Amino acid sequence: MQPLLSIDRRRVLAGAASLPLLGVAGVVRAAEPDLSALADITTATRPIDRAERDGRIARAQALMKANNIGAVLIESGSSLIYFTGVRWSRSERLTAVVIPVEGRPCIVTPFFEEPSIRESLGIVADVRVWQEDEDALGVVAGFLKDRKLADRPIGIEETTRYFAVDGLARALPGAKIVSANPVVRGCRMIKTPAEIALMQAATDVTIAAYRWTYPRIEKGMTPQQIGALMNAATRKLGGSPEFELILLGEAAAYPHGSGKPQRVTDGEVVLMDCGCTVQSYQSDVSRTFVFGAASAEQRKVWDQVRAGQATAFAAAQIGTPAGQVDDAVRRYYIANGYGPDYRLPGLSHRTGHGIGMDGHEPVNLVRGEKTPLAVGMCFSDEPGLYLPGKFGVRLEDCFHMTAAGPKWFSIPPTSIEKPFG
Repeated sequence: MQPLLSIDRRRVLAGAASLPLLGVAGVVRAAEPDLSALADITTATRPIDRAERDGRIARAQALMKANNIGAVLIESGSSLIYFTGVRWSRSERLTAVVIPVEGRPCIVTPFFEEPSIRESLGIVADVRVWQEDEDALGVVAGFLKDRKLADRPIGIEETTRYFAVDGLARALPGAKIVSANPVVRGCRMIKTPAEIALMQAATDVTIAAYRWTYPRIEKGMTPQQIGALMNAATRKLGGSPEFELILLGEAAAYPHGSGKPQRVTDGEVVLMDCGCTVQSYQSDVSRTFVFGAASAEQRKVWDQVRAGQATAFAAAQIGTPAGQVDDAVRRYYIANGYGPDYRLPGLSHRTGHGIGMDGHEPVNLVRGEKTPLAVGMCFSDEPGLYLPGKFGVRLEDCFHMTAAGPKWFSIPPTSIEKPFG
């Protein structure tokens, strides 16, 4: 049985979710954390504007010409937001944009959704609608025929669902359907200063939320209670919580955790992997520390992960193939007795992933990836070490590529006692 916590500490346990707590005589009550010391730090951020989106369309059309693609089909999701500003959830009813190699794009959507679609439309575009008894892909095909593009290769954004690809092939027999990756990835992988500023704002929120949450972690807390605190702070600071992964003790040895019950315990690892969104752009920051005093082994592994993270950062130079960053980290870990390769104890996942509007975007810092690093690319740097049956350590900070090399969005910690600087 865990001892009762002080009245003051009970106030922070519930978080924004108002988790029930036992009070005097076991009476269940809810509490809210005291967030009065926090304020929105995102008020100066600027959303992506019309000029920025017009530039994206122009860049996409230039890449289409270079890759002999006549048009690109993009379904609802982050790429639709990226190019058009339209925010729409996926359903069985298709809403999509067709970007032609020349001229204005076309939004295709159900008739009854058109007014809602126009509310967030951030570019000049045609809007063509389809009725419930009509074929949405027939409308797409009609637009392509009208623009005399039906006989040109049609690029499909990589997350577009099969029913849309199959429907387009049926509506345009003989059409050459190709990957739109050279266009969509070619645009989204290279972040502009406006995008990087929003990613920086999201990271600033996450770091500030961590610093508020960290001293409020108590013995006996569950991952859910810690996560509720983190999310409450994130919202108050101006971010929209995107995810929170809290791993305690042995659960930290498994990168995405365990379903076993977990509570904060003296001398055990606390691994937090959290991120938020600001104006559609994401952060992703992980920290590992020990509740109480760290053991010699915990300290050693933490220091090795910190060095592994620094190794990746140093290897990330303009023109270097992305896979070589992962190679550099694995060489360092193998020299310290881990692995080899993806074997445990060691690093069982890639060193990092692309990030932007989505938490995970192409390309990855992973073995064999030949894409050369270029100015504007953004990545996580998270070469964790995992010791099954014991614990794991993951430190994760993101960086963006500049002409002078990588630049951190968040500064990595230098010691296990000061995980947030």
